[in-house]
Amino acid sequence: MQVVIVESPAKAKTINKYLGPGYEVIASYGHVRDLPAKDGSVDPEADFRMLWDVDPKAQKRLSDIARAVKGSDGLILATDPDREGEAISWHVLEILKEKRALKDQPISRVVFNAITKQAVLDAMRHPRMIDAALVDAYLARRALDYLVGFTLSPVLWRKLPGARSAGRVQSVALRLVCDREREIETFVKREYWSIAAKLATPRNDVFEARLVGADGKKIGRLDVGTAEEAAAFRAALDKADFTVRSVEAKPARRHPYPPFTTSTLQQEASRKLGLAPAITMRIAQRLYEGVDIGGETVGLITYMRTDGVDMAPEAVSAARSVIGRDYGDRYVPSAPRKYTAKAKNAQEAHEAVRPTDLDRRPKDVLRYLEGDQAKLYELIWLRTIASQMESAELERTTVDIDATAAGRNIELRATGQVVKFDGFLTLYREGRDDDEEDDENRRLPAMSAQEKLANKGIATDQHFTEPPPRYSEASLVKRMEELGIGRPSTYASVLAVLREREYVKLDKRRLVPEDKGRLVTAFLESFFDRYVEYDFTADLEEKLDQISAGDLDWKQVLRDFWRDFSAAVGETKDLRVSEVIERLDDLLTAHIFPPKEDGSDPRLCPTCGTGHLSLKVGKFGAFIGCSNYPECKYTRPLAAQNGENGEAETNGTRVLGTDPVTGLEVTLRDGRFGVYLQLGEGKDGEKPKRSSLPKGLAPADVDLETALALLSLPREIGRHPDDGTAILAGIGKFGPYVQHGRIYANLDAGDDVLAIGLNRAVSLIADKQNKGPRRGGAAAGGRELGEHPTLGGPVTVRPGRFGPYVNHGKVNATLPKSLDPDSVTMEQAVELLTAKAGSAPAKPARRSAAKTTKAAAADTEGGAKKTAARKAPAKAKSTAAKAPAKRKAAAKAD
Repeated sequence: MQVVIVESPAKAKTINKYLGPGYEVIASYGHVRDLPAKDGSVDPEADFRMLWDVDPKAQKRLSDIARAVKGSDGLILATDPDREGEAISWHVLEILKEKRALKDQPISRVVFNAITKQAVLDAMRHPRMIDAALVDAYLARRALDYLVGFTLSPVLWRKLPGARSAGRVQSVALRLVCDREREIETFVKREYWSIAAKLATPRNDVFEARLVGADGKKIGRLDVGTAEEAAAFRAALDKADFTVRSVEAKPARRHPYPPFTTSTLQQEASRKLGLAPAITMRIAQRLYEGVDIGGETVGLITYMRTDGVDMAPEAVSAARSVIGRDYGDRYVPSAPRKYTAKAKNAQEAHEAVRPTDLDRRPKDVLRYLEGDQAKLYELIWLRTIASQMESAELERTTVDIDATAAGRNIELRATGQVVKFDGFLTLYREGRDDDEEDDENRRLPAMSAQEKLANKGIATDQHFTEPPPRYSEASLVKRMEELGIGRPSTYASVLAVLREREYVKLDKRRLVPEDKGRLVTAFLESFFDRYVEYDFTADLEEKLDQISAGDLDWKQVLRDFWRDFSAAVGETKDLRVSEVIERLDDLLTAHIFPPKEDGSDPRLCPTCGTGHLSLKVGKFGAFIGCSNYPECKYTRPLAAQNGENGEAETNGTRVLGTDPVTGLEVTLRDGRFGVYLQLGEGKDGEKPKRSSLPKGLAPADVDLETALALLSLPREIGRHPDDGTAILAGIGKFGPYVQHGRIYANLDAGDDVLAIGLNRAVSLIADKQNKGPRRGGAAAGGRELGEHPTLGGPVTVRPGRFGPYVNHGKVNATLPKSLDPDSVTMEQAVELLTAKAGSAPAKPARRSAAKTTKAAAADTEGGAKKTAARKAPAKAKSTAAKAPAKRKAAAKAD
């Protein structure tokens, strides 16, 4: 019996069917060990010795693997075909050696790019050994990420209260977002005018031409800067005679895009499907591992973590065959298209992301897939087929026109483009991150040189330049790839961590840096500038690629890095917090104190009128305070808020209107704990009425009607049909709820506290009564997935006080933050429950003198598994006691 190790149970089940009775396929459930969150896990003084801890949840699985291997005829490591997959195989092998499970059994490593019978069997015929260079690159990356996170994060905690973590790639990605925001804040708009003439040919065909020159000088888009200049051109053109100087029509070709890589898949799924990169990768993982089609588990796409753009010859041939049958021979190019990977490391340039069977059209699998799975599969199929189609043939026409009046010669130009043959465009057009002008299919009428044209009107329009747009998740991924920052396979986790750390937020699908993120970036730029430089990070990535290619020694790279990095950290030891705050106050001036329209001092305290506002740091992070404290207690959040017209508003307050009942002003405010609504200002020492915003309601979407409805909570929904008492809906400490007497039931994600009806409220209350209180006191209930496939009994997804979880009997398994509770499948739930049930019982936490929190010290760059932070039982008694323990916690994510 041969033992085969893969990552997931779904993959194990499928591969076991392909290989037959001579093999036992066992899942490792991903990474089985990681660097523990304590000093010395990577020891630079011992030549970067790395200490590994086995994940407690993996102990039982590893014991099962060891027992199976002891009596086996051989061990086959078949984890994913990338650097992380190589690392998992290496970890499993090292643990088996420690357990002395291996005797004389042959050990081999196999990789397959798709979970199909042909791909798996072919891989088994071509075994190899573990690639030591790829493992070295993994070790170097983990060591670097640990050293940066574990060394830099405590510096942040000591010098910048409220900051959570820093990471090697995470911090550079955050800097990109913050730099773009700084560009927007310092942008000075510029006025310009466009001038266009509506002209008609002798056949009365009307078209539009734009001003491009005058009196022998070219005129660019921004060169007409005032209304007076525009009026002068308009006056001249009103009296001008128009003549066609030249007509030039040029053929052009537009070639198809290559099939998807990890990065381009994330970008297009974000643009076209609105999927976050993390969700895209989770759905792609399911399509890769396989779905049940007609009673058989079938892998629908090839491996989705890849930098490669090429396809296997048989896939190219299949694509050309599909194109010929579905679209005709005209759409099949004379020779197959060959794409070249941009990846610097050929070892990791696997085949592109494509369907495993191109004859399996999207409509053929629609009924077997969930909504987003079907959409993503269709996107991958369309892009793959289009990549092998004929180019589109275009005709681009340019008409230059002379306008002469009173001795002046003014030049105009009209452009148009016509698609002569659509080629691949009949199937696929790439999405865009931002609006762009497109002349495609703008046809110009027939004209010839020296032909006279009639004036049908001159239009002059005022415009203002606009700041660069904020990054979307797609455009940030694209920019990181262009700069060579990080690896495409890890972009999803980097973006997810930035949001989890509350360093950035999504607003209208754009990434906006939070104040916490701005402060961290400003700190790093001030004191660790080299380590958040784009070129430095890209150069380090290139060295990691050279390690995986076998061209560099991984420990020498670590030695060079640590020598300079540890020195930079040492230079911050004597920094006073006040010195840090002064530096950040100066660096963030444009963000914290934007200029006022009336020209007054933006730092003047609005309460006392004499104090000077500046950046302060308190227990809950940074804020703006008055220099006359404690006499003047004025404070506000860091950034002024933007009103409906984009104007800055002081005190983080936006006036929504007046309550028609009380006559009091209704305002939207930004406090230390988030955005909230307030009615009036309060009087006679009483606090004004306030309400927080429900999760999912953006501050920009709050109007007066919504604000009044929220401020009126709790509201009566109706009377309970059993006892006739009132059922109320409101917002509490743990979010929106419904109440019946002493029973409180939390609302689910899809429920609206302002619109929930009586039937739904009664149902939630009944669920709470029937099932009793849950962990953390949250309401019971949830979404039922069905019966457990092997043990029986219902499996449900439930919202909890500490986050959503899946339940089966007495087993509860917390959902990872990357997993959407509304899209959890039975297979995913069973996998989580099995892992939870098989884990060893947690040991009680020891009480240390400091009694502080230990957090994971790692950078998830490279896909490393997150280590859960353990909460200490009580607060530290003194600041002196906190410092040593805090030193042991570090940023987990990058």
